[in-house]
Amino acid sequence: MYRQPFLLGLGALLIGAGLPACTPDAEHADKPKARASVQALQGIMPHFDEQWAMNKLWEDGLAEVATYDAERTVYKKKRQFEYTLITVKEEFNQQFNVKTDDYKRDDLFPVMKVNEFCQIPADQYPYHYLTSLFFRRDQPVALYKMTSSSQEWCGNTFKAIVDDGVNFKESYNSYWDLQGVGSRDLRRDVLLEDALPYTLRTLRFAQQSAFDLVVMDLQQTSKAGPPAYYNAHLSTTEAPAAEAPAPAWRVAVQLAPDKQNVYWFAKAYPNMLLRQTTWDGRTLRLKSQRRYAYWPK
Repeated sequence: MYRQPFLLGLGALLIGAGLPACTPDAEHADKPKARASVQALQGIMPHFDEQWAMNKLWEDGLAEVATYDAERTVYKKKRQFEYTLITVKEEFNQQFNVKTDDYKRDDLFPVMKVNEFCQIPADQYPYHYLTSLFFRRDQPVALYKMTSSSQEWCGNTFKAIVDDGVNFKESYNSYWDLQGVGSRDLRRDVLLEDALPYTLRTLRFAQQSAFDLVVMDLQQTSKAGPPAYYNAHLSTTEAPAAEAPAPAWRVAVQLAPDKQNVYWFAKAYPNMLLRQTTWDGRTLRLKSQRRYAYWPK
């Protein structure tokens, strides 16, 4: 199975199982929670454009669908496959904390959804991953909610992370021994490694910033153990022309002395992810992109 990065710090406290339900009465309490979520990251916020997702581009009712030629190591062999990133604006309701079907409700708020999907062929059977990340539209840095699932012939694993206003609260259901079903509190002053292909699009690239940040390790795996937290360093430079198919910014995230991820983003808005390489051999290279409604009428 996919090898988890070294655990730099435990920082995880087991709690009772289950996620707290959201109700309409939570509407007023949810607003300070949203502010607090940003406050947990206030040290790095000046490097990001909080208005990035407010562009009218995201109001056309369509989804941005980007397909990548990808590579990832599974069972010690490099596997080639397609990776799809879907970015779209949705309206959530407070009561169920999901995309609403009733647009006349008085508890709606806009989010940006980022779906990350792939099917990876292996020698014995394929791996399937789907990770959904949600951000309040006016807060493209602070994670609001995440779900991630994996399916392969050994079993299913599901993980969910929500912002409860104090911590990230994770619930999980894994087929792995010593994991099983449970929940835990996680650090909240972090960026998720899974979210970087979206979050880093909102950098104020022209500043060519360099700053420290905390990154929670990749959650798109079949395991559900306590995450690793990296005390990372990010730096932004202009990408040499030979490194990207279009004028681009190069963002390097040094997770540890021997672990570096690099992301290339188009200079032109909406700063599409053009290419990615990671310390553990996950690569992406943009193959195609389009805007369309992928959901059936």
